[in-house]
Amino acid sequence: MGFLDAMDISASGMSAERIRLDVAAENIANVNTTRTASGGPYRRKEVALESYGDSSFSSVLRKTAAGKMKGESGKAGVRVAAIVTDKRETKRVYNPDHPDAGEDGYVEMPNVDTVKETVDGMSATRSYEANVTALNAIKTMMQKALEIGT
Repeated sequence: MGFLDAMDISASGMSAERIRLDVAAENIANVNTTRTASGGPYRRKEVALESYGDSSFSSVLRKTAAGKMKGESGKAGVRVAAIVTDKRETKRVYNPDHPDAGEDGYVEMPNVDTVKETVDGMSATRSYEANVTALNAIKTMMQKALEIGT
């Protein structure tokens, strides 16, 4: 695994975390949406991430020891597998004055928890920052390697 492979891994992590943050923001924006194009209240969305490639330490060590890593570009990282809709029950709130209230005066509200979405957004931000830090470390190592050669 070379410097560019490590940069690709960090970049894939940054891309995945940006999508996680976008989905959390969408969920927060729709916390009061009682009507959607498909009918009914907005349903919370979640991001499913998956790793791809084999970049585990033991795998790289085995390949290096066997002399199979030279010039090999084994793409690895993380990607969004799917954005899935949360199937949990919606909340029923008594508000007979609401335009979407039923005969009994209850309105079906989205299954979005603002606190959870805020925490998810903070987690995505911290993970993004960690990937930026790793990318900067790789960049510094590349610069030092070039300095050694001169």
